[in-house]
Amino acid sequence: MTSRLRTALCGRLGIDVPVVQAPIGSAAAPELAAAVAEAGGLGMLASTWQSPERARLSIRNVRQRTSRPFGVNLVLDFPVIDTLAVCLDEAVPVISTFWGDPEPVSHRIRAAGALHMHTVGSVRDALHAAGCGVDVIVAQGWEAGGHVRGTTATMVLVPAVVDAVHPIPVMAAGGISDGRGLAAVLALGAQGAWMGTRFLATAEAFTHQMYRQHLLAATAEDAVHTHCFDGGWPDAAHRALRNPTLRRWELAGSPPAPGRPGEGDVVAVDAAGQAHYRYEDLMPLPGMTGELADMALYAGQSVELVRDVRPAGRLINELTARTVDVIEQMGHAIQAADGTSYP
Repeated sequence: MTSRLRTALCGRLGIDVPVVQAPIGSAAAPELAAAVAEAGGLGMLASTWQSPERARLSIRNVRQRTSRPFGVNLVLDFPVIDTLAVCLDEAVPVISTFWGDPEPVSHRIRAAGALHMHTVGSVRDALHAAGCGVDVIVAQGWEAGGHVRGTTATMVLVPAVVDAVHPIPVMAAGGISDGRGLAAVLALGAQGAWMGTRFLATAEAFTHQMYRQHLLAATAEDAVHTHCFDGGWPDAAHRALRNPTLRRWELAGSPPAPGRPGEGDVVAVDAAGQAHYRYEDLMPLPGMTGELADMALYAGQSVELVRDVRPAGRLINELTARTVDVIEQMGHAIQAADGTSYP
């Protein structure tokens, strides 16, 4: 059934279904990337904040678990050139970039034989990326979780970017967590879906159990577009669940650092004994103790539709089967309305 869902981009990426597991920060464990790849999607590592040596180990960890294609994401506003060199030396097939100018790295990525994907939040940025030679553009709508580049919703941004950069393939990100969402963005002209929030609630994601419980209980209204958790990534808008830290900050009038309430509070200690502070841009991870609900609980508005934790492979299989069903139901509905016969 999944082969019926292949798009042209699937062939270029070497995957079976048009689903990419977004690089969800520290939660994007090698186990998750490999499980997604084994199920026919594209798993991603997030290596911006890893040392080049640690990034190499993560890449090799994925390779020990799967022979299928996967990717590595790098945020270009940070010093990632040494890590990029490791990725290319390890022949990672897909390099994803975000939040910065892709021009300085795009030729280097493609010259090494890797495919370059770049995430944008506007048509203007999409046109710039296209001019830099980027192979695939990810159009991220405003309702996305984690760090959010633009201010336009997915429903509008995706077809606008598709029209602007044709024939460069476009992936859709933001607000997608089930087969109905995947079917919708395919109808908008995207060649696949880039999903983050839904993969936070998978068995292989490196997410703390408390964090998962908050995801399962949350509504779309709980996912707030904010600048609250900017420790480590200043002035970067993001979407996270409203929690005690965010409420205190909003009640205080959303002041900038260092005048935020509870500034400097230690809210968590990780398994290595390292302290983590109230406004850090870090999510709760396994092995942490403390006031974990006060940390950044990243999630997009699609959290409304996330109601269970599943193995990543099962999620992909069920999601793609549901997408095929939705597309077929749409065809039947059109047939019923106008009497047209479909093969």
